[in-house]
Amino acid sequence: MDTILITTITITSITGVLAFLLTLADRTINNYGEVKITINDEKEYVVEGGSSLLSSLMEQQIFIPSACGGKGTCGYCKVKILEGGGPVLPTEIPFLTEDELKQSVRLSCQCKVKQELKIQIPEELFNVKEYEATVESIEDMTSVIKKLRLRLKEDEEINFKPGQYIQLKAPIYKGNDEEVYRAYSIASPPSQKNYIDLIIGYVPNGIVTTYVHKFLNEGDTVYLNGPYGEFCYQDDNDREMIMVAVGTGIAPILSILNYLRENNIKRKATFYFGAKTPDDLFLLDELKNFEETLFDFKFIPTLSRITEEHSWSGEKGRVNNAIEKYIMDGENKEAYLCGNPPMIDTVVSVLKKIGIPEELIFFDKF
Repeated sequence: MDTILITTITITSITGVLAFLLTLADRTINNYGEVKITINDEKEYVVEGGSSLLSSLMEQQIFIPSACGGKGTCGYCKVKILEGGGPVLPTEIPFLTEDELKQSVRLSCQCKVKQELKIQIPEELFNVKEYEATVESIEDMTSVIKKLRLRLKEDEEINFKPGQYIQLKAPIYKGNDEEVYRAYSIASPPSQKNYIDLIIGYVPNGIVTTYVHKFLNEGDTVYLNGPYGEFCYQDDNDREMIMVAVGTGIAPILSILNYLRENNIKRKATFYFGAKTPDDLFLLDELKNFEETLFDFKFIPTLSRITEEHSWSGEKGRVNNAIEKYIMDGENKEAYLCGNPPMIDTVVSVLKKIGIPEELIFFDKF
């Protein structure tokens, strides 16, 4: 018995000493003090060293796009680090092309602020703001998809292009011990500057989607920043528009369709929407209304898991099957795609085969 007690005390003591040494090392070895960041050769910021460049910039109200919340899995948070970034990490390599590596492009979430940095970012990111909003409404679109309307404070407006996205912050809640941002496309028209609509699907164990689906209530205050994104409506031509989405990828398409209607733009457009069963379809009345009010618009839903019990008379299969059926050639056409990477990659391949140039295929993968 005495031996067991002595062993337990010894192990506990060693563990305590190790914990103390690790804490001391973290406070001394990793204490980088104040570090200067120079942006675009003109703006200077002094930050506390040791954090990622992404979070350090966020503390200065400079928001870099990051769909994964800084986990190093999306590759969105790219900046040029001209001095002080250290070696490129293995976690960055999969997201950087050879040209980007030559141009000193890095993932800001993977770069620690340890020494003076000189970086370059697009000037438009200085116009990105953080907003406080009230949850005006939450609607169930399907069993796993909700539509949110977030009303900005009375004296604030957000200016965005149809197709762009914002980042929504999930606070600390039961089961989540950190504040996390995730990217969501704006579904509302850009003419409505004092609110935005989001369409958010539930992802098991997703930090922000769990917050939205399990904890968020009407009347709650939320925080978001944006707008971001190069995926947006191209208004410099009259080409026929091919739109493709699955699930919550419908959001930016809705924003674009609203923009077309509000501005009386006369362009032919077809929207191919992929789902599994009729239960996964939503906003059908709104899409039917677009067919009735837009210049030349057609909505084509296609379902991939249909049985006789569904009594479905529409298109069957995946969206690429419907595209191959209805589009004969790519002459004078451009495409807007939003959805998961496998769908995007498949549809891009199909569109290129029928003759739509790659530079006219715009997409947003998530």
